[in-house]
Amino acid sequence: MRIARFSIDGNVAFGAIEGEKQDELVLDIIKGIPFADFELSGTKVPVGKVRLLPPVLPNKVVAFGRNYAEHARELGNEVPDAPFAFFKPSTSVIGPGDDIQYPSFSEEVHHEAELAVVIGRMCREVPRERVRDVIFGYTCANDITARDVQKREKQWARAKGFDSSCPLGPWVETDLDPADVTIQLTVNGQQRQLGRTSEMIHSIEDLIVNISEAMTLLPGDVILTGTPAGVGPLNVGDEVAVTIEGIGTLTNKVVKRG
Repeated sequence: MRIARFSIDGNVAFGAIEGEKQDELVLDIIKGIPFADFELSGTKVPVGKVRLLPPVLPNKVVAFGRNYAEHARELGNEVPDAPFAFFKPSTSVIGPGDDIQYPSFSEEVHHEAELAVVIGRMCREVPRERVRDVIFGYTCANDITARDVQKREKQWARAKGFDSSCPLGPWVETDLDPADVTIQLTVNGQQRQLGRTSEMIHSIEDLIVNISEAMTLLPGDVILTGTPAGVGPLNVGDEVAVTIEGIGTLTNKVVKRG
């Protein structure tokens, strides 16, 4: 099931996406929230008449770096022996169609296409065999990074946590086997990144076991699983699109920060 969060006439709701062709998609509005037992209302609205929002508003975004060997090498980094985590704040999250604001303190902003895992229930110290039980679904993410700031400041809070640096969407796919799906990214229609989740060094199970040893995960929290090789610069005016097999496409435009 594809679950979207949207606004219409000033109201925000969740809905289940129905249909396959983009211009024929409709939303069946959900009664309640999708992280608990819910029902479909039967009230349907065309996707073209709503504004799609970030599919979740996470309490926290936990991102894992250098989880694809070729990406680590392309930036001159060693492949880590253990999962390597950092945070992106909730204020970094934007949705499909929202603008990525080029930060005033950077001159080298990069794209990083990633599979995002959405947590479905409160959990801590999750055993490996129970990881699938705590996952609500999967969505597309773009870990926008001020690369020059990342290199200069050594820690990543500003480089990866600035406003609009975490596009998510267009919806959450709850029925996906994430073990071996294609991740690709284009800029202005030209392919920049192409990889498969089977190339991850540390699996989704590894990542969730690792981070839940340290902290409680809440419904709606997001885990970013790393990016394949091919990261590169974005410029004001660029349109960047992340497509993940079995989920869909997340598109955003880069604008000058106002």
